Amino acid sequence: MKKRLGAIIYRTLKNDLTFDEIMDVIEIPKAKQFGDYSFPCFVLAAVYKKNPHQIALELEGKFNDEFITQAAAAGPYINFHLNREIVSRECLQTIGPYQSAEKTKVMTIDFSSPNIAKPFSMGHLRSTVIGQAIANLGERCGYNVIRINHIGDWGTQFGKLIAAYKRWGNEESVKENPIQELFRLYVKFHEEAAVLSDLIEEGRSWFKRLEDGDTDALKLWKWFREVSLEDFQRVYKLLGVQFDSYNGEAFYNDQLSHISDLLEKRGLLKHSEGAMVVPLDIVNLPPCLIRKSDGATLYATRDLAAALYRKETYKFDLSLYVVGMEQSIHFKQVFAVVEKMGFSWHKDIHHIPFGFILKDGKKMSTRKGKIVLLEKVIKETISAAKANIEMKNPELENKEEVASAIGVGAIIFHDLKNDRTTNIEFSLDEMLKFEGETGPYVQYTHARACSLLRKGSGIKSEKTRALTDEHSWEVQKLLVQYGQVIQSSFEKYDPSILAKYLLQVCRVFNSYYAKVKILEGNQSLTSRLLLVQSVRDVLKDGLSILGIKAPEKM
Repeated sequence: MKKRLGAIIYRTLKNDLTFDEIMDVIEIPKAKQFGDYSFPCFVLAAVYKKNPHQIALELEGKFNDEFITQAAAAGPYINFHLNREIVSRECLQTIGPYQSAEKTKVMTIDFSSPNIAKPFSMGHLRSTVIGQAIANLGERCGYNVIRINHIGDWGTQFGKLIAAYKRWGNEESVKENPIQELFRLYVKFHEEAAVLSDLIEEGRSWFKRLEDGDTDALKLWKWFREVSLEDFQRVYKLLGVQFDSYNGEAFYNDQLSHISDLLEKRGLLKHSEGAMVVPLDIVNLPPCLIRKSDGATLYATRDLAAALYRKETYKFDLSLYVVGMEQSIHFKQVFAVVEKMGFSWHKDIHHIPFGFILKDGKKMSTRKGKIVLLEKVIKETISAAKANIEMKNPELENKEEVASAIGVGAIIFHDLKNDRTTNIEFSLDEMLKFEGETGPYVQYTHARACSLLRKGSGIKSEKTRALTDEHSWEVQKLLVQYGQVIQSSFEKYDPSILAKYLLQVCRVFNSYYAKVKILEGNQSLTSRLLLVQSVRDVLKDGLSILGIKAPEKM
């Protein structure tokens, strides 16, 4: 609808602005009495050498197209009223699950990426659900998507963990409760390191042995990794998240020398206090550290190896890294090094930052043991959803399945309705609410639409006709924006655009439901049911993109 209007404006202005420039400024008026869309004439002031109000007055009568029923100047704006007959026919016939053109491009997306031997906490939720939603959006916008879980399975922390296990751990305790016991040892290491001055060096020594292929160190590391992945899979299954690759940091061990060689051949590698770095002062960034003075590699070395491997293996057109904003400088450095290496595809790799989940206003810390276990939160929300069902709809079929969909949906939607760059205060009470701007509210609206369609399925009616009344118009003009919302959410890598849109659809549809007798047996019944069907399809499809199930009964 917006694109069609933009094309009309573009033709009318006779190339005075590009189509994209026009699309960027078209907006929806805050008050519906001003029309369906507005075009600000400020953007034409420099072209026509006139004030915007005069331009609006001169243009208002020049938009001759059946799609526009009225174009009226209002100050510096031209307000457009669209042809409801045309829009309604489009809405009732074509609105449904969104899929752009055939998939011809490849996108890799790196997300979730927890560290092994640590519990899957609420701190990992954002990367996981934001990454999954962006991956789904990418698929709808024409990409073949490769989902990568770059597991944190290498680094000095594993030397610390091995040192802690050797000092205080035992095999039986780890086998009985793997992740919790390994986490206890990790926290204990940092508590004791504040007192035992030689403990940090002991951890470094064990990591050096691990890097050198020490049999004892490797055996423990492989064991820690195996039990961690088993634990993670249980949480991913609850969230409905899957990956195409679990190649973590350790996967690139045998590729690090190649990175150093490439950097050296290109004359990029410099000595700095015994370490090897790539200077980046020309782009106002700190030098990118490639190897420490003791020869140990770093995150940057591995991320460079991963970027080259993914380009060679998947031949991506777009590569995304959904990682917290605290890593912004790191990724700027890595991407700048890729550019200095002469790879033109540096422009196709992007860091997608996000804010923290806070507890009492502070970032959750695994080092200090201040975490909230994600699996525990998921199970509590599912339990609360089940209790709600037992109270309100005890005869509901598949109660366990529906409770799981509601509980998980509540957690995911609570995250995704927020702009990804904002911090979110963890509150179990807030997540457990089943009213207001929540996932369960959207799910319930979808179930309401399903109920109306079941009730109306046996009713005979006249052929489809356009719905032009005020109440249905508000629903229809929102529904026809669905494809545009999907594209905008993906282009901005922000699932909250879609989540907020779904909330808006629910509010408008529930208002329509309250004011219109949808199942009334008159000439517009079939059209009203088609409108309900469009609402159902958009809500179900939008929720699925966010990674949320849409029960037909609640």
